Amino acid sequence: MNRSWTTILIFAALFGLLVALGVLQYRWQTQIAANDGERMHKQTQDEADRFAADFNREIQSAYFNFQMDSGAWENKNFTEFNDRYDYWRGESKYPTLIKDLYYFDAENYASPMRYNKEARTFQAVEWNEELRSVASRFSDPKNLKPVNADIYTLLLPMHAAGQRLEKIILRREPDHGEPTPTIPKVEGYLAVVLDEKTIKQKVLADLAENHFGGSDLKIAITGKDDQQIFATQGGASGQDAKAGLFDVAPGDFVFYANKGVLPRPGSEHSDVLINSRLESRTFSRVRSDDVNKTVQIEVQSTDRPKTAVFTSRGNTDKMPWTLMVQHRDGSIDTYLANTKFRNLTIGFGILFLLGAAVAAIIFSAQRLRMLAQRQIDFVSSVSHEFRTPLAVIYSAGENLADGIAKEDEQVSRYGDLIKGEGRKLSTMVEQILEFAGARSGRRKFNFAVNEVSDIVADAVRECTPLISEKRIEVKTNICDHLPSINADPVALSQAIQNLIVNSIKYGNGESWLQIAAENGGSSVKISVEDRGIGISGNDLRQIFEPFYRAKEVVDAQIHGNGLGLSLVKQIAEAHGGRVTATSEVGKGSRFVIEIPQA
Repeated sequence: MNRSWTTILIFAALFGLLVALGVLQYRWQTQIAANDGERMHKQTQDEADRFAADFNREIQSAYFNFQMDSGAWENKNFTEFNDRYDYWRGESKYPTLIKDLYYFDAENYASPMRYNKEARTFQAVEWNEELRSVASRFSDPKNLKPVNADIYTLLLPMHAAGQRLEKIILRREPDHGEPTPTIPKVEGYLAVVLDEKTIKQKVLADLAENHFGGSDLKIAITGKDDQQIFATQGGASGQDAKAGLFDVAPGDFVFYANKGVLPRPGSEHSDVLINSRLESRTFSRVRSDDVNKTVQIEVQSTDRPKTAVFTSRGNTDKMPWTLMVQHRDGSIDTYLANTKFRNLTIGFGILFLLGAAVAAIIFSAQRLRMLAQRQIDFVSSVSHEFRTPLAVIYSAGENLADGIAKEDEQVSRYGDLIKGEGRKLSTMVEQILEFAGARSGRRKFNFAVNEVSDIVADAVRECTPLISEKRIEVKTNICDHLPSINADPVALSQAIQNLIVNSIKYGNGESWLQIAAENGGSSVKISVEDRGIGISGNDLRQIFEPFYRAKEVVDAQIHGNGLGLSLVKQIAEAHGGRVTATSEVGKGSRFVIEIPQA
């Protein structure tokens, strides 16, 4: 009992430990998924922002590089413009990004001029539908948009030359305490027409490969009408990250005075610019943390003219194009949920296997202990079984040796007694050897086609001395025309004999026994039935196990070693069949051997 409780406590402790590990693993996986989700969302948004920054930098370089006054067109001197164009082509990674350059006069609506790259000058061209569409975009200067992504065109206002700006003040909200800044007069507009093919097939394709190539993320770029401009892996819905494209506003406004100044990487969205020195000019921007306070730029006096270009800084929702990033599993959250489920499944599977292994070890240990106890009982039982016939043989032999039995009748009776007890010993030894041979796989069976009636008759004949001694009434019921079976007649006869001997041994004084054989469809059923003490339901499940003997049988001191039914099972299974038993306590038992037809 103490050992049983110890085993139960150990098993309960191990089970509790596995449950605790399972709970901890769930918490760990949940925390890991949360941390990974935060990290992946941030990395994805950062990568989307870098993608947008790189793209916008290309657009901004094309936009700001050509910021100059209108003097070049008034004086027909394009030396500065050509320098700017050459500088841009030399610095840009995509020299084919700019398809055409047009200049439109803002006053008299004269014929537009197109930049001739070979002649390196602007030449007048006739109006057409494309140019009229571009011109309509700056017909209302107050609503001028620097970026017209639907027609792949950038519009730059060209201000009058020679105007000086001493101080520019930009307000978040109107403040009547300060004068309103004066914006230089716009003399014309420069239209930078971008090449759609270069943008889609080179710029966007390169950026997609650089920022998202080889990853589990897919992207899509859409316009304001949700028209898809560019996509990878079937497109994306933007569930994981978004960024605006075609943003030419590096800050709240931009002040440029020379052609070589382009937005610094990573600073185009900065609201604070301190002591940046451009040529000989010093700029400083002062801004309060409160967005409603004044933002002002102080421009030191200089004799050299400057041009101020004002642009409005936008957000993602107002950008002409929107970059949307999505994980290929639907979203990062879906991917992490699937990963968490997979990891938990693997982890819980391992814990389950560990628990099953622990249970199997404990079960095996219990079973081994039970088998060990049965083996001890078997040794004790066999010793007792051997002791009785050996004692009888010893006594009979001693009487014969001492001359106590002199008459022929007495000598004959003693001889029969010795012979009978010797037969018992031989049977027990043979049974033990057969069991050992069957368990080790060394026993060989000689299969041949046989008639069931012959095998049953042989088994009854071998048991006749015991049947006669116990005065048992044996009824045989062998059906006619039974099919033949492929069997080892000696082994199968021995199995039937074991059943007959058990029925007599546990007959409880009843002198009735029935042996039957019938057709079972694809098999032949051989049954042995008695009206003995019967077998309980709990014992019925274990009676075919080696060394097993029911507690009631042991208590009743009925001789046996627990091997007979185990041998019957082994023989039946060696023939491709099986043995079953039905019983009711106090009313008898019925054992059935099923052997396949030949």
